[in-house]
Amino acid sequence: MATRDALWGYRDAFGDAFGRTYFRRFGLGVASSVGLGTYLGEPTDAVDDALREAVRLGIESGMNHVDTAVNYRCGRSERVVGEAIRDATVDREAVVVATKGGFLPFDGERPDDPAAYLRERFVEPGIVDPADLVGAHCLAPAYLERSLDRSLDRLGLDRIDCYYVHNPETQLAERSREAVYDALEAAFETLERRRTAGDVGAYGVATWDAFRVAEGADAYLSLREVLGRAEAAGEAVGPDDDHGFAAIQLPFNVHMADAFTRANQRPPDDPDGEPVSTLEFAHDAGLSVVTSASIGRGELAAAGSIPAGVDARLSGDTSAQRALNFARSAPGVTCSLVGTTDPDHLREDVAAGTFDPLGASAFDAVFE
Repeated sequence: MATRDALWGYRDAFGDAFGRTYFRRFGLGVASSVGLGTYLGEPTDAVDDALREAVRLGIESGMNHVDTAVNYRCGRSERVVGEAIRDATVDREAVVVATKGGFLPFDGERPDDPAAYLRERFVEPGIVDPADLVGAHCLAPAYLERSLDRSLDRLGLDRIDCYYVHNPETQLAERSREAVYDALEAAFETLERRRTAGDVGAYGVATWDAFRVAEGADAYLSLREVLGRAEAAGEAVGPDDDHGFAAIQLPFNVHMADAFTRANQRPPDDPDGEPVSTLEFAHDAGLSVVTSASIGRGELAAAGSIPAGVDARLSGDTSAQRALNFARSAPGVTCSLVGTTDPDHLREDVAAGTFDPLGASAFDAVFE
């Protein structure tokens, strides 16, 4: 597991090579504000090899926040991340490892008939109850327990530093919002027990729409309510009234800036107060924020993809670097994820951290 001393030691070893606030508070210590994502890429041996090398190179170059999920690349990404961590010259204790559970994964490749595969592999053996499924998504505690065990096994680790419940808003397609909050509370109780057992350092939710859309939209979830359910789970599990809910993940980039621009969350201490943005809520509640799609899954790496007025304010030699620096300049953002299997692109992403992000006032000015 990541430890305070090892994380600060990593920062001391690499910090002088990077710009202001490159390393930011996360969990027990600090971690890089540019992180390694592992979502993209076909489920092939060739991509495995390239991704393994990219993750290893990133860890050895100043990126010590690695993000994956049980279902990424048909379950291959977790295994590759674990191998890269073992191959790296950096101690595992100096790397923040995050993964996710919620979607039912394939096993190494896409089956010809996904529905039949899920039925035969998960439903018929009794691993999941069809009543708990929305498509290929399940929040049932027993399934999350199994998913977490599978992640630990594939990663080859004895502890996951941050475990996310993956896209809980998926359940809203067939369930009421209150039912989804209830399911999250049950999931959090499971994760609290696994945190007490030492299998998980902290947990959170990784979302796509839930915290970006307008209050009351079909896919909307209240971060105040989600956090409240985690507090209740912490009290229920004990032995004290603390809880391990520590982070949220959501898309954020120059074209998807809703988490900053949209006031859709009621303040943590005032349910009847004026809404604030998700980033402001998270900051006030002491939650870490990790951004996905930080360069728009590659689209913002193209020249001219960032609006000229914004682009002119950002530091970086390339569009990809400036896009990353936009994401990690937003007040309240802890880490911005970027994925690649290309060593040159990886070096470009690392180098984004050598440029200073915008200050809060300068970032606000972008939207004036």
